[in-house]
Amino acid sequence: FLTHRWYDTRDDLTRAVIQKTLKGMGRGGVYDQLGGGFHRYSVDAQWIVPHFEKMSYDNSELLKAYADGFALFGDDEYAEVARGIVRWVREVASDADGGIAASQDADVGLDDDGNYFTWTRDEAAAELGPDEMKIAAAHYDIGTAGEMHHDPGRNVLFVAEPVAAIARRMERDVADVQRVLDSARRKLLAARARRPMPFVDRTRYTNWTAMMASALLRAGAILDDGWARAHGLAALSRIRRESAAPDTVAHTPAGTGGMLDDQVQVAAAALDAAEATGDVSWLEWAERLMERVWREYWDGDAGGLFDTARGGEVEPGLLPTRAKPVQDTPTPSPNGVAGIVCARLHELTGEARWRQRGEALVRAFAGRTGDFGVHTAAYLLAADWHLGAVTHLVVVGDADDATAGAMHEAALSRFIPRRIVWRIVPGQSGRRPLPVALAAMVEMGRGPRGYACSGTSCSAPAADLESWRAALATLPAAVPV
Repeated sequence: FLTHRWYDTRDDLTRAVIQKTLKGMGRGGVYDQLGGGFHRYSVDAQWIVPHFEKMSYDNSELLKAYADGFALFGDDEYAEVARGIVRWVREVASDADGGIAASQDADVGLDDDGNYFTWTRDEAAAELGPDEMKIAAAHYDIGTAGEMHHDPGRNVLFVAEPVAAIARRMERDVADVQRVLDSARRKLLAARARRPMPFVDRTRYTNWTAMMASALLRAGAILDDGWARAHGLAALSRIRRESAAPDTVAHTPAGTGGMLDDQVQVAAAALDAAEATGDVSWLEWAERLMERVWREYWDGDAGGLFDTARGGEVEPGLLPTRAKPVQDTPTPSPNGVAGIVCARLHELTGEARWRQRGEALVRAFAGRTGDFGVHTAAYLLAADWHLGAVTHLVVVGDADDATAGAMHEAALSRFIPRRIVWRIVPGQSGRRPLPVALAAMVEMGRGPRGYACSGTSCSAPAADLESWRAALATLPAAVPV
């Protein structure tokens, strides 16, 4: 799913593969059709029967993929899956103080095997009216013979027949069928909530929290979800507030430190927060984190970043042998993420050292990733950032200007590879001087305006939301390969 942001989406075959994969997973049993969110993996070839555990890191990357899929293709089905992931985070895997849980168990005991998530036909019929049962059974394949080996009568809910197909077969209006199905889903979810719920691990791992915060920020813009945006920012604020120093983060609150993945994932999320808010303090935090990365993790002899910091005694729980991870296993490799962060820092600050560091990082692994294939997707994205032209979407306007705010949201919700979003309030750049080109944009004209710059060329300034959207529509949502 990382690779869908890298390959050329103008190619018909590539588009078809991306869309088939997104639809297949979203309709399968590996996606929780009632409560939202993805289970850990499938145990059958049809992607119907999952291992029912839900992991934060899986759901963060899938949330990005489905949100981007909606932004790119405009298919409401992708938006619904993305909203389901956000719903699971909001209702199950979060707390009011910005916490994001690590995972939710698959079951509630040794004799259980996904019973919380599965249904016999009689259990479903006891909760639903006849019409609801008829439509829900057709849509979710709720039969007397289910899919669970330990109890053949238990059904994993998956989309066996889409709503439009049911409506055609029953000669009913699509909206009417959807209304009945929505009612059935609410009733089944309410009934499921009365069952003993699998344990939720509330441990706040910093790298996973940062990944989900990034995903929530992206989904918040694309889906127009205020809660997602607010919780993503709250999660990052809590990490920053609880950190012992301004340039480092621990793996868990007050826990072991010195891990590369925590540093780079938080830096990446901080850049997302900077773009989402226009608050330069997020950018400055990302720079401090990455400066420490280069001091304590960079291999000055062979290049690349080690997974743990150099120093004296090895922190408790860490292996004494240092490695340089470039393979996604299964989270994005920290060297790949670091390469992307360096490219973004260069574009946001105009400072050459970040491009130089990022290019050195990419070169350190060049020619050595072929054996890993798609498992070096994060590294390939880093290489792409350093090889291709970057698009800057710049919105200038007063902090309380509604038009500028709407233009900023439009920029954030647009799918464009290698994209940087700026929200600039004249006179509020703070201690940091703006890059020369951006400073010139701030000085030009009055009132809200937007600039879309790809490579070395910029569109004419847009002074209203309609012309800004027209300018965004001319930008390619694809990456040449």
